[in-house]
Amino acid sequence: MTRLADRDRAHGLATRAVHAGQQPDPLAGAVMFPIYQTSTYVQEGLGKHKGYEYARTSNPTRQVLERNVAALEGGTHGFAFASGMASVDSLLKLLSAGDHVVCGENVYGGVHRLMDKILTRMGLAFSFVDTRDPAAVEAAVTPATKLLYAETPTNPMMRLADLSALGAIARAHRLLFVVDNTFATPVFQRPFEHGADIVVHSTTKYLNGHSDMVGGMLVTKDDELAERLGFIQNAAGAVPGPFDCWLAVRGTKTLPLRMRQHDANGRRIAAWLAQDRRVQAVFYPGLPSHPQHELAQRQMSGFGGMMSIETGSLERAGQVVERVRLFALAESLGGVESLIGHPATMTHAAVPQAMREAMGLTDGLVRLSVGIEDVDDLIADLDQALGA
Repeated sequence: MTRLADRDRAHGLATRAVHAGQQPDPLAGAVMFPIYQTSTYVQEGLGKHKGYEYARTSNPTRQVLERNVAALEGGTHGFAFASGMASVDSLLKLLSAGDHVVCGENVYGGVHRLMDKILTRMGLAFSFVDTRDPAAVEAAVTPATKLLYAETPTNPMMRLADLSALGAIARAHRLLFVVDNTFATPVFQRPFEHGADIVVHSTTKYLNGHSDMVGGMLVTKDDELAERLGFIQNAAGAVPGPFDCWLAVRGTKTLPLRMRQHDANGRRIAAWLAQDRRVQAVFYPGLPSHPQHELAQRQMSGFGGMMSIETGSLERAGQVVERVRLFALAESLGGVESLIGHPATMTHAAVPQAMREAMGLTDGLVRLSVGIEDVDDLIADLDQALGA
């Protein structure tokens, strides 16, 4: 189990991003922490080792990443996994057959698939609700409910959950409150300050920021939860390799800088799209027209680079995503490069069509992950892709 040292919580966010969880290499003094590319460790004798026995259980490079992200989120314990989905799967192993989960209806499609297609066969039950409405969330709670899972902003509808309101519901019903903070990152949103027990990340996305690794992370401030999560991490073994951890740590060092540029570009592009008659709707919490803009201003310190647009039809969406030149048509998000995607056939294809349509996730919806390029170039690219 990786616990954060007190010194790593004592600095500002940008300082923690660069320094938390790591010290110069004790062997050679290397400023960048080494990649410990090993599967096992020599032991000095029976029961005598230097804190490391086997790399599934612990790895020094992985520990650096875990401590660093825990520091950024304001937690005390971090647990790295081989993918974002591996982190969610391990999280849900805290539960037992017969337990019930209240989950946001508009979460990443892979989360919905895991819950609805796999874990229901193992005795867990799930209710998918609109987490914009705290009353609907509370109404879904049953005596068997053990966990409340919220993603905010949501993927791809950019809905917000009032974290303080949901945190109060979780406390009242003694539920574990889990928040996926992948879109906002700890730079723009602080779930622990609103009552979250566990924060989830796909480190593949903004934390890494360079589209060159896959990983996930769980962070908590609760020692008892940390013991349980550490046991699951070791027992199930869905851990990342040391090189992927090193790449993610390389990325977190510039997270505050990158997020400021994602945010600046996102605001400019959303405002430009909002006045363009070729676009039927723009979903971005930073726009005054967003129905939850006031909540976004209260709960977030920035709005980031994620947004979705309604083009009106599958044919029109196809034209836009195939005409772009700087935006790349690809899965994933959060890299320095701009990406464009079609949720209905890509990230959320596993969500039943009726459920997609009920929440407004139409065949005409296009999702943008706005990168850090020159914003005028990105606007020009979208302008030509939208056509006449």
